[in-house]
Amino acid sequence: MTRHDIPALHVSSESFKEGQTLPPAQRSGKMRAGGQDESPQLGWSGAPAGTRSYAVTMFDPDAPGHGGFWHWAVLDLPGGVTSLPAGAGAEDNRRLPPGALQLKNDAGFRGYLGAAPPPGHGPHRYILTVYALDVEQSGLDAGSSPAKLEAKLAPHILGRGTLTGIFERH
Repeated sequence: MTRHDIPALHVSSESFKEGQTLPPAQRSGKMRAGGQDESPQLGWSGAPAGTRSYAVTMFDPDAPGHGGFWHWAVLDLPGGVTSLPAGAGAEDNRRLPPGALQLKNDAGFRGYLGAAPPPGHGPHRYILTVYALDVEQSGLDAGSSPAKLEAKLAPHILGRGTLTGIFERH
């Protein structure tokens, strides 16, 4: 199966709609962008038969420097889970299902880091991706880098869907 043959999942959020500006809750307080570093509510559907787990990431491809910026990565979500509440990406993991694992984001901690583009850098895209996987456990551990996540998961991806929010600081 090539990248283009992967079935699309439908991903939605009560926190924001596709292409909309991220609300203050999903912006960063830690990086002084006037936010709360609260991961958005997410729901997904349309997973192919054989889905045994999910992974969720948030990536900013417009960040300065090489390779963008990883804001969030959560793995090993059980196959029966089709949504996450707002705030599931808290560092204490208390709102994640048992067994789920958060990797360190590019700010260096395990959890969700809200949007925080450099002032005057223009609009940034924050791409949330949900992956449906054919394995219960990703085989990655908490020390794994989000940047290597998709390559490691690639042979196990049964479906994928995205939701993109926008944020710009003037």
